[in-house]
Amino acid sequence: MAQNISDNKYNLLSTRVGFNLALGHFKKALSFSGDVEDGLNLADVLTEALEEGEISPQQLRPVLNILLVDKFSYTCLSRNLKKSVESVESIVDVVSQWTQLNLILAFYDSSGNLSVINPANKDHWESLLPLYHNELMICFVKSRKENDKKTELSACDDLFALLGGAKIRTKKAYINPDAVPKKKSEPKNEVKATSANSVAGGSRKLSTKYAVQVTNELFHNGNVEAWKKIIESYKAKHPGLDVLIWYDGERINDINTLFKWGKVKHGTPIMFSVTGDDIKDVSKLRKYLFEGASFRFEVFLKGAVNSVLDLF
Repeated sequence: MAQNISDNKYNLLSTRVGFNLALGHFKKALSFSGDVEDGLNLADVLTEALEEGEISPQQLRPVLNILLVDKFSYTCLSRNLKKSVESVESIVDVVSQWTQLNLILAFYDSSGNLSVINPANKDHWESLLPLYHNELMICFVKSRKENDKKTELSACDDLFALLGGAKIRTKKAYINPDAVPKKKSEPKNEVKATSANSVAGGSRKLSTKYAVQVTNELFHNGNVEAWKKIIESYKAKHPGLDVLIWYDGERINDINTLFKWGKVKHGTPIMFSVTGDDIKDVSKLRKYLFEGASFRFEVFLKGAVNSVLDLF
């Protein structure tokens, strides 16, 4: 059967440039798919990939659609902002408690530029504020509980309400029952203390806290040693950066205590943040820490004694 050449959707692949462009995009999308399966927030992963020059802004929309909509069946809801948004501190505080949900926002500004946001990550909002009335926001959400469409739709509704200035009470369905509840009064004070004590002169940046969920039956000695090797590798690659560990609202100075306490069980989140002048490779660090907190930790224990892994 004859077909008009101009109608051939494979024309892009007929040149080396076009083929390599498509192949590179497919490889990156496959890599991001693995990150999502590992429990990472796709907005965190894509933002770092953009900052590192691994992808272009034009790839955001195709990746969001193929992964969140087609592959992982995230619930999707879009709305225009009912009012301008100048501050998101209260939004970040509330959404950070929704540990049962994975939330990603796609934001189109008045010029049509697309940005991806992890609503629990304050850093993602800073360069976008203020958001203006009628700008488009798309909410993607997936619950850790299977077939929980009602909760997912409710979460998007509540998130849009927060953006509209409403006060929302966190629903029980939004909270992972295995997660350790956060202490409201401690984290902010301790972050300030860390900035003053460990960041000399106050000139170094302190990233937001990232959650790593323990998927092994218990965060045991093997997991602890894996985390040590991962952090050692990260600091060797980035000598000016340091990794801070947090658990149950408290700064952990000796990671061995996480094993000694015997409190960190399956489903419990451990938090980490990075401090330094030029923070990078955070999503990769989070991915490796996630693996180190799983039953696959042994891969990080290979190699000669006192050798540093080449992970970054």
